[in-house]
Amino acid sequence: MTSLLETAEHVFDKATRVSAGDSQWSGHTSEDYWAFIGPFGGITAATMLRAVIEHSQREGDPLSLTVNYCAPIAAGPFDLDVRLIKANRSTQHWSVELTQSGETAAFATAVFAVRRPSWSHRPVARPEATPFEDTKRYPKSGLKMTWIHQYDFRFVEGQPLFGVAAQGEFGSPFSKLWIGDTVPRRLDALSLVSMSDAFFARIFHIRNELVPFGTVSLTTYFHADAEDLIAEDARQVLATADGNVFHKSYGDQVGALWSPNGRLLATTQQIAYFKA
Repeated sequence: MTSLLETAEHVFDKATRVSAGDSQWSGHTSEDYWAFIGPFGGITAATMLRAVIEHSQREGDPLSLTVNYCAPIAAGPFDLDVRLIKANRSTQHWSVELTQSGETAAFATAVFAVRRPSWSHRPVARPEATPFEDTKRYPKSGLKMTWIHQYDFRFVEGQPLFGVAAQGEFGSPFSKLWIGDTVPRRLDALSLVSMSDAFFARIFHIRNELVPFGTVSLTTYFHADAEDLIAEDARQVLATADGNVFHKSYGDQVGALWSPNGRLLATTQQIAYFKA
């Protein structure tokens, strides 16, 4: 007998649901993935990517996605203008523009391709880590942003020390942690792009406090297609994140997401605004 858990729509899929229209697609923000003043950037990226994946002209799987966040997205409905910009024998190039009341709030470019068998080499090895099941859950009771409660964070190294570190003492921007959906969900391209923005802001780790923050531009590179992800059959990623510079209100972040079996699934980088 199939359980209710198996048949119910996952909160992630509900939050990223899109509807096709005559000339535009549409979506709706989710209270379950709210950040400081708008939706969690990862859920916005996943929603825009879903619009391409579900498009009738789409071929292949995502190679890369870049999302630029132009303005706060208000709670409620939004429109998605999805366009195939150029297609050739190897790749498809797409654009997605998210608007509310006729104003652009975010826009994305995506590259898709059909991956064919070829010579392969993976020189980078997955970092060592305690197994997911043996790593302590990160407590989130004091954090009000709802999106954080949709993920199960388990820090192997670099857990943020909010209110614990000595004043004026800077922490490390590096983190190694397991990330999975609080209600387990098999990894796919949508969850990978959302998780690529699910790291706590590097500035939070550096300063050991929450400060006003927002992603400006996020790029994710995919190193596995749908067939690969089905074969991995994973519910969590081992993720690493680091930062290089925090200067004049902006800082960077670089990250990598690995399957429990040791396969590099995605790499990511972003530039973000902070006020501190």
